[in-house]
Formats: sequence, structure tokens, C-alpha cells
Amino acid sequence: MTAHQPAFRNPQLSVAERVTDLLGRLTPAERLAMLHQYAPAVERLGVPAFRTGQEALHGVAWMGPATVFPQAVGLGATWNPELVRRIGEAVGREVRAMRAGDPRVGLNVWSPTVNLLRHPLWGRNEEGYAEDPQLTSAIAVAYTRGLRGEHPVYWRTAPVLKHWLAHNHERDRDTASTSLRARVLHEYELPAFRGPVRAGSVAGVMPAYNLVNGRPNHLSPLLAEHLRTWSEQPLVVCSDAGAPSNIAGSEAYYPGHEEGLAAALRAGVDSFTDHGEDSEPSVARLTAALERGLITQDDVDAAVGHLLDMRFRLGDFDPELDPFPAEAAFDTPEHRALAQEAAEQAVVLLKNDGLLPLSPGLRVAVVGLLADEVKLDWYSGSLLRAVSPLAGLREHPGVGSVTYAEGTDGIRLRTAAGDWVRVPAADPAVEVGDRAAAGALDPALIAGRTDLAPLTVTADQDLASVLDLIDWGEGVLTLRAPDGLYVSVAEDGLLRASAAQPGGWVIQEAFTLEPHGDGQGLRHRGTGRLVAVTEAGLSVAEDAGDGAVFTVETVRRGTDEVARAAADADVVVVVAGNDPHLNGRETEDRPSLELPPQQEALWRAAHAANERTVLVISSSYPYAVDTADAALPALLWTAHGGQAAGTALARVLLGEVSPAGRLPQTWYAADAELPDLLDYDLIGSRATYLYYDGTPLYPFGHGLSYTSFGYAEASVRHDGVTLTAEVAVRNLGTVPGDEVVQLYAVATAPSVPRPHRALIAHRRVTLAPGEARRLTFEVPLAEALGFWDVAHERWTVEPGGYELHFGASSRDIRERTHLTVDGEPVPPRPVRTAGLAAAGFDEASGAALADLSREAGDVVTAAAPDGAGRLLFRRCDFGGAAGAGDGAADGAGDGAADGAGADAGTAAGTTAVTVRVAREEPGEGTLTLRVPGAGGGASLTLTVPSTGDRYAYTTVRGAFPEPLTGVADLELTVGGGVRVDRLEFS
Repeated sequence: MTAHQPAFRNPQLSVAERVTDLLGRLTPAERLAMLHQYAPAVERLGVPAFRTGQEALHGVAWMGPATVFPQAVGLGATWNPELVRRIGEAVGREVRAMRAGDPRVGLNVWSPTVNLLRHPLWGRNEEGYAEDPQLTSAIAVAYTRGLRGEHPVYWRTAPVLKHWLAHNHERDRDTASTSLRARVLHEYELPAFRGPVRAGSVAGVMPAYNLVNGRPNHLSPLLAEHLRTWSEQPLVVCSDAGAPSNIAGSEAYYPGHEEGLAAALRAGVDSFTDHGEDSEPSVARLTAALERGLITQDDVDAAVGHLLDMRFRLGDFDPELDPFPAEAAFDTPEHRALAQEAAEQAVVLLKNDGLLPLSPGLRVAVVGLLADEVKLDWYSGSLLRAVSPLAGLREHPGVGSVTYAEGTDGIRLRTAAGDWVRVPAADPAVEVGDRAAAGALDPALIAGRTDLAPLTVTADQDLASVLDLIDWGEGVLTLRAPDGLYVSVAEDGLLRASAAQPGGWVIQEAFTLEPHGDGQGLRHRGTGRLVAVTEAGLSVAEDAGDGAVFTVETVRRGTDEVARAAADADVVVVVAGNDPHLNGRETEDRPSLELPPQQEALWRAAHAANERTVLVISSSYPYAVDTADAALPALLWTAHGGQAAGTALARVLLGEVSPAGRLPQTWYAADAELPDLLDYDLIGSRATYLYYDGTPLYPFGHGLSYTSFGYAEASVRHDGVTLTAEVAVRNLGTVPGDEVVQLYAVATAPSVPRPHRALIAHRRVTLAPGEARRLTFEVPLAEALGFWDVAHERWTVEPGGYELHFGASSRDIRERTHLTVDGEPVPPRPVRTAGLAAAGFDEASGAALADLSREAGDVVTAAAPDGAGRLLFRRCDFGGAAGAGDGAADGAGDGAADGAGADAGTAAGTTAVTVRVAREEPGEGTLTLRVPGAGGGASLTLTVPSTGDRYAYTTVRGAFPEPLTGVADLELTVGGGVRVDRLEFS
């Protein structure tokens, strides 16, 4: 280092030393400016500008063409961490290459999404990897390791995990609160984040829009209590877009924005993504908060230090030493081959009665709404190349011939005046293309086309345009003009055939038909208005109730077209599924598992004409296809597979590749099998493969092959720290194939409800015909067998018996082995000495968790204002000799009535209780405590006065009619409007 060179420029120093030096050179105003997503340059120090955030969920997104890999849920379906690591590496290299040509491309990558796919109706299902935390963590670790790189100092990119925490709903996503009980938090939600953070492969997390237990995620105390304890490396917390303003805006959690942003900073948010590229509002609010004493300079410096640490690791201050620009690569042959390999490994064979693989030389009819499509989603890059299923089968040398029928209905629209809707001929001088292809920092701001001629009407029937009507289900449809462009609405309200595909933040290409006047109205979903006929052309009506009356004339039925193609073929491949921009996407949950009626009709028409029909589902989420499963000989599923989807599908159908994808989430047979979307208590609602008691259509981990595999010689051992399990697997067939060996743990006699079985490890292996391999799995014993003991607020492994299941799915178990663990017995709750936290219940109904204060802690209240919440606390030790309490919990759980653990030092038992409560509403509320037992048990009802504020607590006290003794269950009923913190017994 030269004499005049500042220390932060010295790469021989540690990153921490360099951060400290640079931080000390920044003025308070410069530090505050760095807290916004768009941090300005500090020219006097030679510090460049910096932007947090670059989408790269399955390829570089939003910045123009890039290699497009399968959707994240498809990467989860590969069950192959090593493959996903290579994909992460390829994406990271493309980020670097694209940044070299466009400095807008950022190195702080906001990927992957590790929210668990606990509910298949979540609109963003495509973004997650799996419903299981172990599988999600394994895939996320792999992807982020590829993105990060292996250099000991410098990072290829800096990945940020989305979305902290318990975020699986789009309905009211910025105002709805997730009620997250302790066991679900510790056993289900946290592990998905903890794995990648402990692996050292992520730079931080992004909080979610929703609230958890009544508190915005951007104010989560769990950021400090858990996240930042998992790593010695400084972690960056980047807010989601617009979320800082929500705190005092839509959520009204604080009275003003200064208070809201100050609370977020104190909770651990480092970078504020708000108001787009305009940092002034956020910086002004934080500056005022600092001046008012709502935050300290230390709070600011801590956040800036986290951000600078990330920038040093990205080589921001050492461009000459950063090794990653030299290895940058874009659209290489290796990346193209990797995209195809990923698409092949993601294909899941759901059912096969022997029709697959297809014999060579067949006449194949390829039909369906997605047969000639390569669909993208909101977090995709633009396609450099694309092979649809139709193109893939046409190009495959094993196919004799291909015929195609999309299956759309052709319609004409006639007005009440007798005129016909017409799409004017395109002006050859006006270029028409993908409006997002060039890239944008915020594609939500890309405007629609206003330079094209709008739709008009004509009195001449011969000039009427035949529009392709595509029904995506739930009444949502798109209209496509004869030239292949979709009808869209731009800012001027006029309808034009201008979109290559439906897309955008607000979908301008989606419509519904509904009764209107003596005919039908065409309602534009983006504006919510009916379509009217104006002098300028077809336009959305200015008044919501106005709009033209149309008659829909069907001139071509898609089912007829499909049936004809099917009848003339040796085999039919029906490709069905979703458009990721419609009926299930960010901001919009799905209403149903059902396949859209038009697509249901197409596979039925194909099958009626030709029994040799294969249904390929290309979708972002599961469908309830029980009727198709019962009728058709073969079904496959793949997520939208990216640029090589069609090539991959053709190779699987023709047997070049034996399918080995496995379902990353349960496929249910009907909507009735699902809990409410906002019910996150998967233990109580019996959701996901972990707890679901019914029979799924296809279970978690399911996937068939063109060969078969045998399992034998299972064994297990442990040394008190590590569990080691082994099994031999053999390919019993005549073709090579991959098997995904899944290892599940089962507690045989648990004291609390435990999963039917829980995945603890897996491995995807390739075996030649007749080849056998012995696989060894090593898993931390506590992680594999433990659970969260709510009574004592700890992770524990109970003593007793456990089974290890080796299987081809969660319901297809091939080998079992048993082990016994000493463990640590779970003693009764010491309620006399330690009291009882209301949030630490064992079971609940009608109750919700809420915020104890704006900063930390949980309380319990009734879920409905006029309802009652019922809580159960098992095995409470009330002291005294075992007597009246004995047998109180008969049948309620292991040892529930065991008096042996009673506190002998309190011979009189428990005679009174004091409860810390709050009630914001005027008037009184009630609490009822009951200890079941002979003769009705003991019961006590307390009156709760209004405290005037939800955070103003008081205590209420009452005496039990008879002393409580021994160990027994306790039931607590919380009346509407009452918030319960703790119970103390004496």
C-alpha cells in the first residue's frame, strides 16, 4: 500500500478491517444514502454507485435474453443438488458476462426463493423448490454455492434468500398475518433458510410482505434471534419492493413513515427497496428518524457495514483482483447443454401402463394449448432460443410423422348493431416484438404499444376477424388475432393485437365474457372495465357499467380439430397446463386445483378418438387430474422447462432418457383435501406429506421410470451425534436409469404429533442395467430425529424407537430398519415454577398468534373478533401429591396423567392463577381455564377488563374451586378481543 492509499484499498487487510476504515471515512449523510437500494457514488473516495437486487431465479431475469433454465419448482423436481449447483454457476457466469456489457445488471442476486410449497394454490408456487424443508435446503444450498463460487475471498454473485418468513399467500399479502406456532416455525419454516446460511453460500435474506403473528416481517425479531446467529459472516437484509412504506401505509403498524423505517432498521433491515430509483423519500425519512432519536448512528453504521462487507466480497473495490470477470460466460454450448439436461431431469412420469416409451416410426399427433408453446414466467429472462414440445417431436429422428392441432376455439364477435369486430392488417413499417426483450430494471413499468392500429368494427361479415379464444379456467380467457398476436390494452385504453404473449405486472391481455344486456359483455381484467365500441376503435369503457353487447359466434371448435388429428395418428400427445402469468402468479393465488375446462375437454376428445393418448402437463403447480389418471394410459408432469423443454420431452417420450424426476410436492385429488390457504398450522390442519392422512393422487417424491429398482440390506447406526444409514440399490431392468433414493425418519411412539415420516436425506444415482450400488447417508442425529419441545422451548430428541424408511417416494417404502435412541425424556411442564407462555400451546383451534409488542414476543387471541380460541397445554405439573389431577388427560398423550413428575415441594398443589392480558376494545372479555377430570374436572372463568390498547397489559387473578395437583392437561378458552401473554400459578 502506498503512503497515500487509504486502508480500505489494501487487499492485504481483512474485509472487516477494510469495512471499518471505509465506514469511518464516510460522512453521516453518505452513510444514510447507502441504505437505499440505489446507493449513489461517493466520488471523493472513488466509491462507485451500487444497486442491490438482480433477479436470477432460473436464469438471469429482466435484463434481456439469457439462458432460461426450468422453473425453480422444476429444479426441485430433479432432486439433484449437484446439477442445480452447476446451474447456479452458469447463471452466475451469465450475470458477470451481462454486467460487462450493461452495468445495470447487478451482482447482488435476489434468488433463490426458499418458501416451502405447503399449499399448491399459492400463486407463486413456481418460485419454490419443494414442500419439504430438507429438500428445499439441499437444492438452495446447491444453487447458491454455484452463484457464489468457491473463491475464499471474492464472490461470483451475492445471493439473497427470499422471502423471510412463512410466506405462501398472495391474497392480502401485505396486510394478512400468518399465525405461526412454535413447532411449525422451528421444525418447518426455519430449516429451509438455516441450511444455506450455515453453508456460507448466501449474502442475506429478503423479508416477505406479510406479517407473522401480527408483526410485519420487515420488523421480525427473528432476524436477530435466529438468522444472524447462524453465520459469523455479516448478512445483508434487503427489503422487498415498497415494503418499507407499507409499515406505516397499508399495514398501519406505526403512525408515520419515519417510525416505520426506523423500526425496520432497528430490527435488522439494511437496504431499503422503495420508490424505485428515487432514494430521496427513504433517505429523508431515515435522516429525520436519526434526528429524532428513533435510530442511532450505531444502527446506521451496522447496516452500512453489512452492505459494504458484501460489496468488498463482490470485488467492488478490487476489480484487478476479482477472479470472476475472467470466467464470465454467456449462452455457451455448455450452458445450452445444461439447460437441456436440467429439463430432462425435471420430467416426472406420473403414470405408465406400458404406452411409454414410444416405439420408433410412429405417427404422432401433438395437440393442446401448450403443444407449441415455451412459456415464461415473471422471473424469466427473454428466450435466446426455444424448442416447444411440437418442435421437439418434429425434430426427433425416432418419430415417423407429426400432425398438430392446438385445440383453440375460433370465434367472431358481433355487436348489437350488427357490426363485426375486425383486427386491422399490420403495418409492415411498424416492428412488432416482445416489449420486454430488451430488459428493464423494473419490467412492471414497461408500457403497452400505442403505435399500432386498434381493433375496429365493420358491417362486412367477410371482413370479420376470427379470433382464437383460449380459456385458462375460472372464466379467464385470452384472444389471439390471426397474425398470432394477443389482444391487449395499452395506457390509452384501446384494444390492439400487439402482444407476443400475455405478460406484465398487470396483465393487459386477459378478459372474461359475462352476461350483459341481451348478449355478453367482454370485460378487461386489467382495468376491470367492459369493452366498448368508440369512434377510435374498441376501447375499455370510461364508466364501469358501460360496454358493448356482443354475440359470440363459434366458427371452429378445438375439440373437433383435436379429435380429427387424434384419429389419424398411432399415438396422441396432449400438452396441457397453465400460462404462468394467468390464474396463479405473484399477487394472485389460484382458486382451484382443477384443470381448465377447455383443456379437460381436449384430452377427453383426443382419448375418445384414440385410446393411445399421453397427457403431458406443463405447469407451475399441481392439478387434480384424477379423472385423467383413471382414463389415460400415461401421464407426465414437467414445470415449464425453459428453452430446451421440447427437446427434453421428446427424448423422454422416445426413451432416449429414462424419466427420473420426482414430485417436490403432494398432488391432491380434490380441493376438499386442502386446508385454507392462510392456515399455516400444517400439524393441526394435517397438511403436506408430513401430516396428510388421506390418499394423495400422487405422493411427495413420486415418479416412475422405464426401468425398475430393487432395495436390500438396509442398516442404520449412530454414535450419538451422527446417524449413518446404508442401503443397496440395484437396477433390475434392461435400460440405464436414475433412481432417487429417499430416506425418511419415523418416530414410532412419540409423545406429541409427529410426521408420518420426514425426509432426512436423498440421493439421485445413475445405474446401468444390473448394476448395484451401496449408498451411505450421514445425517446429524438431532436434526434427523428431533422436534421442538414447546413446553421447554428447546430442540430435543426423545428416547425410544425410530424407524428409517428407504423409499422411491414418501408412500413407496422399499426397506425399513429400526434403531433405539437414549435421548432425553420430555418432562412435564413446570407451570408452578416457570409459569406458562400462552404461545407455547400444544394444540389450538379458533385461535391466532399476535404480537406481544411492536418489537418482540407473541400472545394468543381468538382468530375471530366474536369467536373463541381454544388452547391445549399437555402435561402441566401443578405440584402437590398426585391426586385430583391424575387421569385428567386420559388418552390425551403419552404420560399426560403421570403424577410421578409432580413438584413434591408444593404439597398443597395449585390453588390460583394470574394471567397477563390486554383488551383494546371497550367492555369486558373472558378467559376460561379447565383441567379435565372426573366429575367434570376443575374450571375457572376470569373477567378481562378493557385496557384501552392492545399493548397495555394488566393481570387478572382467580382461585380454583379445588386445588390442582399432579400432572394434567390444561385447556384455555380465550374470548374475542382478549390477548393472553402468560399464566402464573400459585
